[in-house]
Amino acid sequence: MRTRAGSSLRRQAISGLGLLLACVTVLPAPAVAATADPSPAATGAGLDHRALRQTLDAIRDAGMYGVYSDVRNGPARWSGAAGVADVDTGRPVRPEMPHRVGSITKTFTAVAILQQVEKGRIELDAPIARYLPDLIPGERGRQVTVRMLLNHTSGIADYIAGAFPSLLVGSTQSVDDNRLRTAQPEELARIGLESPPTNEPGRSWAYSNTNYVIAGLLLRKVTRTDPERYVTDHVIRKAGLRGTYFPRTPFILGPHSKAYESFYGLIDPPRDYSVYNPSWFGMAGALVSTMDDLNRFYRLLLDGKLLRPAELAQMKTTVPVTDGLGNVVMNYGLGVYNEDTPCGRVWGHSGGVFGMVTYALAREDGGRRLSIGVNLTKYNEIDGGRVVPHPIDYAMGGHLLQALCGPATPSARGIGTWTPFQADQVRVKR
Repeated sequence: MRTRAGSSLRRQAISGLGLLLACVTVLPAPAVAATADPSPAATGAGLDHRALRQTLDAIRDAGMYGVYSDVRNGPARWSGAAGVADVDTGRPVRPEMPHRVGSITKTFTAVAILQQVEKGRIELDAPIARYLPDLIPGERGRQVTVRMLLNHTSGIADYIAGAFPSLLVGSTQSVDDNRLRTAQPEELARIGLESPPTNEPGRSWAYSNTNYVIAGLLLRKVTRTDPERYVTDHVIRKAGLRGTYFPRTPFILGPHSKAYESFYGLIDPPRDYSVYNPSWFGMAGALVSTMDDLNRFYRLLLDGKLLRPAELAQMKTTVPVTDGLGNVVMNYGLGVYNEDTPCGRVWGHSGGVFGMVTYALAREDGGRRLSIGVNLTKYNEIDGGRVVPHPIDYAMGGHLLQALCGPATPSARGIGTWTPFQADQVRVKR
């Protein structure tokens, strides 16, 4: 599936850390053969079923164990799957399989917070100490606002490294030791709050799961309801989603894929992490959903069916996210982000947990939408602390462009490829 760098190199790269939870994947353009224009019968309302199938299969052929995708263009729909859900038995993946969607949970949490803004119970620019004075006391509680939590400008560090400290020394032992233990949100919040801040509040963007753990505590305080229950009743059910839920046990319900984690070759062969206690991610990333549900959710959200226009406008008010050279790579709002593709701007979010990654993206004009999940993560090699692009990445870009841009996608004309920003992708450095 991939070439091997030395184990010592991986450990050196991983041990320097960080969990750089805000790295863009800008890949060099591969040589893509030009394709003939699809026939009208093949495209059907702008969805080229044959090209979508070919580009999805290419992800599997590049080394991905299993992938499932759901694509919409107005009322037109295509869904497909390629590869296996279980590498030992060869059981195939199916398009409708439930999937751990990680940080896509943040969009649901942000919608719930904005619903409370609508009701006048929360003010976006109020200090968080107004609502949670015991959790964040003193000057910090007066400086950090609710908005800063939702757009990741609070400066509060991510709790992941503190919760799983062995990752800092090139080992997944702490993940394995704690995967079935219940973590309390207050515990996770304190880990992030006790870590050195990433920046002064409001000064810059730094992705942190701690922000949304605190947002869940805020939601519990103002609604006097378990935040998972509130989101279920007022967001998931309001959107009519049938396959989306907060798991209450370590198990995914119904037939599902396993979740294979490689951790840049540190785990070889990749190990199944489909079973773990969801409390480790909570309101920041615990949701299970389907690709069909995610497409429906983002359509309703961006069409103004889940929030009033004023709150949706606040959600889409963004701050820039830059790479190491100062280039703006995307713009983050309140639980959603946008970035530009060769055929226009898209909105949505990504999600990554051990063994599963998801993208849910929609064109700004409300037309084409894509949700895609994969069951093998961090398959790339490490070279001098740099994550080396893998053929899977190029193949993924090809499918995403075909889904979001259609038959006239630039990749089909030999221009190249594009891969989306993954907000919570774990990256490493020396």
